[in-house]
Formats: sequence, structure tokens, C-alpha cells
Amino acid sequence: MTQVFFHFAVCFPTKSSLKDDDSGDHDQDQGSPKDSEKEKTEDEDKEQNSSKKKVEQFWRFYSHMIRPGDLTGHSDFHLFKEGIKPMWEDDANKMGGKWIIRLRKGLASRCWENLILAMLGEQFMVGEEICGAVVSVRFQEDIISIWNKTASDQATTARIRDTLRRVLNLPPNTIMEYKTHTDSIKYVCLFAMLMLFVSVPGVQGRVYVMCRGR
Repeated sequence: MTQVFFHFAVCFPTKSSLKDDDSGDHDQDQGSPKDSEKEKTEDEDKEQNSSKKKVEQFWRFYSHMIRPGDLTGHSDFHLFKEGIKPMWEDDANKMGGKWIIRLRKGLASRCWENLILAMLGEQFMVGEEICGAVVSVRFQEDIISIWNKTASDQATTARIRDTLRRVLNLPPNTIMEYKTHTDSIKYVCLFAMLMLFVSVPGVQGRVYVMCRGR
């Protein structure tokens, strides 16, 4: 199984990373409203330029990567914000969940790229809710999921769902499943503890076999 992990600090710059680099003494600046408006415009321009550079930097890296549709077997790509691990137990993820979309073979590369573009362009309009995304290549189907921080915020999860439908150009009848990370953890724990009775040739009676799930 192939797993690829990469973080996109270059994609979603935080507000602190976009602060004005001007080292001038602003405490003593008592400029006119026109000056303040000019400074605000300059700050916005700098923020846009900073975001553009970060996107371009990421895209140069991404352009050299193999596309999900070109992979065979069992592979996963994880794209998460810097500081967030692609784990249910991570502090940023533990109260959240994910939208899951199952795709027929041949669609993963296009949908994955469209999803990345939507994340880079902040098209989801849900603030800091987006944690990351995963594309899972399987033998008979491919799966795309997008993770968010707050599973209980129904308005946010609904907006993410609707944006996904739009940016991925999904047919109206496409089945989308939302699963909380808490439920995922419970499912794995339950499956891991499941004991099956099986008959073993040459052994009298039955034995327990521990089954583990993912």
C-alpha cells in the first residue's frame, strides 16, 4: 500500500503569517482617514500577493506529482494544513468529521485536482473549518473525502457538501456520506474487538480469532 502525506502551509496562510512586514512605528502614526484607507488597501494588496506566491509555490510542487488516476493498487494521498495530522485523534480533527464521495474509476484525478483548486481558492467559505482532504485509490473504486473541524455545525457541513457538489460537478444522484471521526473511532474499536467463532481443521471445538478493521 502506498501512502503520501503532504501539508499545505503554502495554501492556507494564517492571518499571523500575512501580517504587514513594515517595521515602522505605527503607534505614533496619527494619520488622516485617507492615509488609513491607503494603508488598508496596501495591506490587502500584500495579503493577496502573499497568498498568490504561496499558491504558485505549492502548484510548482504539485505539478511534479503523479496523479491519483495513474496509481494502481491500494494508495492514499493526504493533503492537510500545516500542523494538522491526518488522524482522527488530532486536536484539530477530534471533534470533526468528513464528507465521503465514492467515485467510479477514471474520475479521481479530475476530482482531486478540482478539490485542491477549491481549497486553494477558499471556495468553501467556512473560515478555518477545512482541515484537509484525502483521496484513496482502490481496486474497484476511488474515494475522496474532505475533513472539517466541527461535526456538530450542521450549517457548515451543509455548505461544504454543497460546495463539493459544485466544484466536483457531481450528478444530483451522487451519494455523499458524512461521518464523524468519533463514529469512525467507535467502528474501528468495535471491529477490532469482534470475536468470531471459526472451525480449525485438526483442532477440536472452536477457537477465537481477533478481527481488526480500518
